[in-house]
Amino acid sequence: MSDLLRAPAEIKYAEELDWLESVDDNPKPFSWRLSPKMVRLFVLGSERSDGLDREIAPKWFGDRSFVERSIVTLASDRGLLLIGDPGTGKSWLAELLAAAISRNSTQVVQGTAGTTEDHIKYSWNVSMVIAKGQSRESMIPSPIMTAMETGTIGRFEELTRSTSDVQDALISILSEKYISVPELDSDGGENIVFAKPGFSIIATANSRDRGVNDLSSALKRRFNFVRIPVVTNKKSEAEIVRFRTEELLRRHQIELDVPPTLLDVLLQSFADLRASAESAASDDEKLESALSTAEQIGVLEDAILHSNFFGARELTARTLASSLVGSLARRSPEDLAILNKYLHGVVEPRSKDKGGVWPEFLDGGRDAIATLS
Repeated sequence: MSDLLRAPAEIKYAEELDWLESVDDNPKPFSWRLSPKMVRLFVLGSERSDGLDREIAPKWFGDRSFVERSIVTLASDRGLLLIGDPGTGKSWLAELLAAAISRNSTQVVQGTAGTTEDHIKYSWNVSMVIAKGQSRESMIPSPIMTAMETGTIGRFEELTRSTSDVQDALISILSEKYISVPELDSDGGENIVFAKPGFSIIATANSRDRGVNDLSSALKRRFNFVRIPVVTNKKSEAEIVRFRTEELLRRHQIELDVPPTLLDVLLQSFADLRASAESAASDDEKLESALSTAEQIGVLEDAILHSNFFGARELTARTLASSLVGSLARRSPEDLAILNKYLHGVVEPRSKDKGGVWPEFLDGGRDAIATLS
């Protein structure tokens, strides 16, 4: 793992998955490596009532019903669509589910305006086609086709970013569970690639992309929708941020403490900014940022790395404020004005009333805004 910048979940948690598989005596659907119960345990972590000989740490923090419905969907013949705001953990949940079920989360198609039908079905090795003609050997299967042939999970990220003709290519795959290859001879059935039991698709969609490339009603019917909300519970959010921060410190081999008071400041700041966005009369009065948990983690990561490389190897409120402003101020002058209003209208009175690290946080925010203005 030290040779990988970012190890996929099946490699990162290989030892844990091996152990869960060795003690799993529950029935498994199709070619699943773990039973539905063990998949849930892997994602959400174990409890004392599960009766395991070791503790399984949670990797995704959210409502249990979301995970259970996702698992049940994948055990059926329907695709799974995880939909929600940016930074709500949709892709991470999809990766964990694919890793637990198939031990392969890397069969991914990334949806963009440039994604074509070839990315979903297949393309050709041109040099082999010239030399030997079109055959199964000269065909380059897409990640989705590979998942079909192996009976595993394929993933489609940002489905609504793809054009309608690309989305429509999924309809026949999810309905008939095969891909036709008209370029090949029909003798011997080489012109059809059938899906094996266990194949399914996990797609993600950004709810803020509504209207970009809306899904057709035909495609919607072939997916079960699981909506992932923004985490607003402070306790859950603190757990997520702490979990990701510990991973960051281990990966970079950084020995640096994150004081609980500064974590509280970060959580409170995001809660204040979300409340301000909800009460805003227009989009110009809202930060462009989605203010998701993922963005909180990004702010804290930036502050930790800055403190480690350019500071006194100690996280301070000033550095945290500078990272918050630098990460969230994407439009100038609109976002800078919103953050400045927040500092003067909320943080300044709070620093006078509560003291603590808030005055330093206020000064750091003001300096950062002055630098960017």
